[in-house]
Amino acid sequence: MTVVEKINVTPSLCQQMDSTLAAQKAAYQAAPMPSLEQRKAQLMALKNAVKKHKLELCQALEKDYGQRSHQDSLVADIMPSITNINYSLRHLKQWMKPSRRHAGLALAPAKVRVHYQPVGVVGIIVPWNFPVMLSLGPLITAIAAGNRAMLKLSEFTPATNRVLKSLLADTFDSHYVSTFEGEADAAAYFSQLPFDHLIFTGSTAVGHHVMRAAADNLTPVTLELGGKSPVLIADDIPMNLAVERMIFGKCMNAGQICVAPDYVLVPEGREKEFVDEFKRQFNCLYPNGAANRDFSSVISPRQYQRLISWLDEAQSLGATVHPCHDNARDNEQHRMIPHLLTDVAPEATLMQQEIFGPLLPVIGYQSLEQAINYIQERPRPLALYLMSLNIETQERVKLATHSGGMGINETVLHVAADDAPFGGIGPSGMGHYHGKEGFLTLSHAKTVLSRGTFTTAKLITPPYGRWWQKLMLAFFMR
Repeated sequence: MTVVEKINVTPSLCQQMDSTLAAQKAAYQAAPMPSLEQRKAQLMALKNAVKKHKLELCQALEKDYGQRSHQDSLVADIMPSITNINYSLRHLKQWMKPSRRHAGLALAPAKVRVHYQPVGVVGIIVPWNFPVMLSLGPLITAIAAGNRAMLKLSEFTPATNRVLKSLLADTFDSHYVSTFEGEADAAAYFSQLPFDHLIFTGSTAVGHHVMRAAADNLTPVTLELGGKSPVLIADDIPMNLAVERMIFGKCMNAGQICVAPDYVLVPEGREKEFVDEFKRQFNCLYPNGAANRDFSSVISPRQYQRLISWLDEAQSLGATVHPCHDNARDNEQHRMIPHLLTDVAPEATLMQQEIFGPLLPVIGYQSLEQAINYIQERPRPLALYLMSLNIETQERVKLATHSGGMGINETVLHVAADDAPFGGIGPSGMGHYHGKEGFLTLSHAKTVLSRGTFTTAKLITPPYGRWWQKLMLAFFMR
């Protein structure tokens, strides 16, 4: 049985993916090192195209979701793409320079340089939650590093895909950038293609399959997977300030963010204070609840029903549910405002899996050490958030915990730092594709040692046992 039959993708789509990859690899071989000017021109063309189509992209995102604030789309999808391009344009010349390294006395006289070459063709698998930023972000990095790219767009965002496909087709030749659509089987076939690097953003469960498929070709992978990102509220910070700094990170895009707060740890006895304050601030931000135009829908009825089932299960296991507004749901429009949960049973599904939506368990802790242990005992998350004004507490949590990234008195926004790496650790992912680290990820660092007419290599060639060889070994191994 062939791979195509196992994955159940139409042969024509498979052939299209295969032929596009072959054409891009051939084009890369013909021009393996795009100049600084060529890369900058491509980035500028992409920037102009995004700016030109920003309204169409916002409208398409709203159509795909059913309701999505244009402001959310501008802030979370369009603006980060443009700022990423601007940052890359400013720093690309420095990134591309070969770096000088020391040859050392044993290799003298010699020069050692590390040259950063494009890896070739990069595959990018795009999720549905931020389909513009999470397609263009990796693409910007790929272009900056001199690569070509193929993108598999999410089947859950067809309207946005149409705009993206048109935008990219007008900007790039298909030998540079190509896009594909299709269901999960198409993504599975895409992930087993022999790319030179593969970037996947999605769930940890699917990440296992992607990495397994890529392994057959020894394709390097960058996985951005998510996980259960905690918010730890220390006892020293005023509750109103703690909630103020985290509420937008949970409410933006209806919590459908890989780094959204997944659960909250609060000092025992202050759970009600947190719930009351969160509800108060939510009603100030979104006074009409589920009818508020600034609050996004859940992406699809399927995802909405998943969240409802998890909520019902937690309630059946003894959890108390606290909707943040009387107008809490709209089943027809698959809209749901935040529901806080207290006294949640540990075996509840929403305590075991990433929530990816507007449900928020609230868990009490007796001491900071207990809270840290709670985090340490669980899989390493993509993000960890600490609400504390105490420097000692900040240092203690920062050094004692592992996460892909961390925010102190802030949530989500660390992702927007162009001059810093972004990525997970362990179950929450591997690798980076922001800023310089992204450029290095999608470049091959090739060491080049060069000599002139004189070489000391003859000092170590046979016949062995001569006096100067013994002296040299004694010197360097002292």
